[in-house]
Amino acid sequence: MNGAERGSASVEFALVIPAVLLVLLALVEVAVVARAQIELVAAARHGVRVAATNPAPEAAVDAVHRVLPDEFAARVVVTVDRPAVVGRDAVVRLSADHRLLAAVFGGIPLELSARAVMRVER
Repeated sequence: MNGAERGSASVEFALVIPAVLLVLLALVEVAVVARAQIELVAAARHGVRVAATNPAPEAAVDAVHRVLPDEFAARVVVTVDRPAVVGRDAVVRLSADHRLLAAVFGGIPLELSARAVMRVER
């Protein structure tokens, strides 16, 4: 490889590396959002299990916050609809604000949400 070929390889590398880094950053961000969504769904399911067996909505809210990581739980809004009639549906809704690319661009707002339904048992 002579000097001219090495120079063109360096230029090509310099042109390609930003695109590769951008793709890697996008993959990491997708993984972070997917993990947050999975945690929300799991917390909603846990919360509705508690709501189906316990008439106090605060118990379901506490159950949701116990399941989520502390830094994420602080951003989650929990809504519990639990009828007093056995056999009706208890519903737990969660919503959380998330910022895409917060470290790079200051963040693009994204709202994540989850909902779980279970029949009231007692």
